[in-house]
Amino acid sequence: MIALSLHRSADPPSDAVHLRALPSALPTDAEVLAASQDDPERFAMLFDRHAAAVHRYLGRRVGELADDLLSETFLVAFRRRADYRPEHLDVRPWLIGIATNLVHGHARTERRRYRLLARAAGRPEEHGPDPADSGDRLDAQALRGPLAAALAGLKAHDRDVLLLVAWGDLSYEEVAAVLGVPVGTVRSRLHRARRRTRAVLDAPTLSDLLSDPASEETR
Repeated sequence: MIALSLHRSADPPSDAVHLRALPSALPTDAEVLAASQDDPERFAMLFDRHAAAVHRYLGRRVGELADDLLSETFLVAFRRRADYRPEHLDVRPWLIGIATNLVHGHARTERRRYRLLARAAGRPEEHGPDPADSGDRLDAQALRGPLAAALAGLKAHDRDVLLLVAWGDLSYEEVAAVLGVPVGTVRSRLHRARRRTRAVLDAPTLSDLLSDPASEETR
């Protein structure tokens, strides 16, 4: 769409009012990525838009390694930008998919981190999640005790699906595209991961989130 602004022409009658079209929208992610083919500096806009979300996802999975993997994620994305197809996946899920593949190279680090968190506290903190963070799935404050132990015990492909949905906020279809598997496989892995994780959770909010039947219907 374009925005219309009033512009007084100085040429014909001075009181004549003309409409001037002005651009109103920033370029979409796909447009930025396409433009970066000829102007690589344009790619920096994608970092500005999505670095925080990708870093948050990585931080929950690999802790201090997140900084390094964030840089590597965007480096890989930059190198592969010509292969991106907007009809298959939006840019944010595409970036999180790249980040997930990089996490696979540090699977031992991820599992060790969860085990350390599990030992650091016998159970999640008693207070509920901060209302300001109510939009965050699997609240980071609860990533300790039973939850951390449960995540450490999941098979890697089940953990990927669970965390892509819970922390990456991806739909089933997006997870399927990221992992290159059918949507039915995503559903079965997620069901298995939720069942095994729910069995060890004490926090009702997190347990409900992992097993919310409404989310099954809306995705």
